[in-house]
Amino acid sequence: MEKKNNGSEASQRNEMNRKQYWTALVIIGVCGILWMAFVSSGDKPDGSPPSVAVSEDNLHHEYRMLPLMGTMCEISLYGGKKLTEKAADAAADKFREVQDICNIFNPESEISKLNRSAFDAPFKCSQLLWDVLQKSREAYNVSGGAFDITAKPLMDLWGFYRKRGETLPSADEVSAAKRLVGLERVHFDDDARTVQFTVKGMSFDLGGIAKGYAVDVAAAAVLTTGISRGLINMGGNMYCLPDPPPGKKNYRIGITNPLNKQTGCGVVEGKDISLATSGNYERYVMIDGVQYTHIMNVKTGKPVRDMLSVTVITGHAVDADFLSTSIFINGPKFAREVCKNFHNTQVLIIRRDAKGTPKVIKIGKIWGEITLDTQK
Repeated sequence: MEKKNNGSEASQRNEMNRKQYWTALVIIGVCGILWMAFVSSGDKPDGSPPSVAVSEDNLHHEYRMLPLMGTMCEISLYGGKKLTEKAADAAADKFREVQDICNIFNPESEISKLNRSAFDAPFKCSQLLWDVLQKSREAYNVSGGAFDITAKPLMDLWGFYRKRGETLPSADEVSAAKRLVGLERVHFDDDARTVQFTVKGMSFDLGGIAKGYAVDVAAAAVLTTGISRGLINMGGNMYCLPDPPPGKKNYRIGITNPLNKQTGCGVVEGKDISLATSGNYERYVMIDGVQYTHIMNVKTGKPVRDMLSVTVITGHAVDADFLSTSIFINGPKFAREVCKNFHNTQVLIIRRDAKGTPKVIKIGKIWGEITLDTQK
């Protein structure tokens, strides 16, 4: 199912990558801004070493910005110079490893090889890819099938991976694509660590979960070095480390205004937290003058309507990643169930009501004032 690397399609991929690059710069400029403050240290993950003691007056700030995984990655760490450099290198290496395995636009990546061959024979996965797929299965179950990594045929149909004309897909086209979608149609052998598609033309797209997973493994690599101050941001998928930067209580993170993405609509504060936002402004296609978001409802075969953005704060970046997408599809009732079942999880939903008026729904105590300025 993977595209051949001919000139036309390679040009389309390059054009998409350029758009993603500059879009990511805008997103990071708006929602990746940090302010910092002081609160008592949070607990370290099991097995991580204690922080290396360095006088706050002598902390080195190691900052990296890297184009990875179709977006921009920020690594911002505080500590001793050599140790923060080592930690930043470790984080960047983890990001590259996940990218090399999970990038569907690289025909030599492991996920591309799986997509090409898993119908013909069971595909043996590396441990990293298997871990991502297991988390994807969990996300599918938690979301009631709304979060589905087999949605790529629908994404293709609606023009997110290959350009379509100015007409909407027909009902027959949507029905045909839906026959290629459904994680329940994939056979996973947990003992052999293999995957096999049961329908020819099926494929995986890990775009809704791989970035969050990458943030988690990068953060674990940083903590293993003993660095515990800083933030890791992969295109809006963030993890704030357990200890705040010098002289501050918390990290302050701006939330993008979905009605005017050049501005923020609020700020949240915290540490040892993960955050992700799914928004209709992040990636979309225009068909006959109407904007359609890339977040697909696989049950209808159509992009989600009326939702503007969903921001999730929780303990792990991979959970924030898939939950923000799942809530975007399933709505506020599902969000409240998520907050009951996932410890210390809070959700901000911005959507349009039946009259088309923007509405803010805050679930949890972390959210302050949210202002939806529509001025361009």
